[in-house]
Amino acid sequence: MNDVILSVRNLQTEFATDDGVVKVLHGVSFDVHKGRTLGIVGESGCGKSVTAMSIMGLLPKPYGRVVGGQILYRGTDLVALPPEQMYAMRGNRISMVFQDPMTALNPVQSNGQQINEVLQLHRPELSKRERGQYALEMLNKVKIPMPEKRLWEYPHNLSGGMRQRVMIAMALACKPDILICDEPTTALDVTVQASILELIDELQQQTGMSVLFITHDLGVIAEICDDVAVMYGGKVVEYADIFDLFDTPQHPYTERLLALIPKLDDEPKQAIEIKPVDIALFPPEHDG
Repeated sequence: MNDVILSVRNLQTEFATDDGVVKVLHGVSFDVHKGRTLGIVGESGCGKSVTAMSIMGLLPKPYGRVVGGQILYRGTDLVALPPEQMYAMRGNRISMVFQDPMTALNPVQSNGQQINEVLQLHRPELSKRERGQYALEMLNKVKIPMPEKRLWEYPHNLSGGMRQRVMIAMALACKPDILICDEPTTALDVTVQASILELIDELQQQTGMSVLFITHDLGVIAEICDDVAVMYGGKVVEYADIFDLFDTPQHPYTERLLALIPKLDDEPKQAIEIKPVDIALFPPEHDG
């Protein structure tokens, strides 16, 4: 039985700039399996986010465009879909959590209004009261304290971690098959990051959705992913099971990335010896 939910084949994306056309993705290929988490890892500028935006059909128009390859969701090529069909697919079958919730959320709409808007677009059969109840249930599901109060508050009233939970609630409102997470924990401190990762894993276990997790942090990859695609220069240079990648990396770039992970048995770095400065050598400056 084929359990591949999303299959990206030879994806090529380019952008038109003032200096000419720049090709960003040079034939990216990978599969996302049902109920599993695929991590895409690589340094900044390697094409991770452009890959996600290409899948979602969110490349900036008219500058960015997919010029080759296929994005197959359950056998349907998303690249060839008419805009109205892609619009219905986005947020419904495939959802995305963005890196910075403060810019992704609408600052002039309450948290409840923003979840309600998703339901209006993709669940028109629900009444206004049912949508309100469902929005409250979603805030409960993502473990936001006092959800009845938070429902009517605005994004600026919430901490970074709670704003990200609202984004996750919006993304999961329509019970998608695939959740794309584009570095959702980058702007958060370590303890909040851990709670968000735990939440995503828990929700995945409850719903059976697949997750495409984009990050530059191999520690995060090791914690939550089943499979890994390592990207460099707009290409996937290595694609492997999480254990095989960490135990027996095949590509020199992967080896370099793994070598950068701090280890407990590393030699401690020597502190730089700083001698006290005689402030008399630096008299205060006077104006005029």
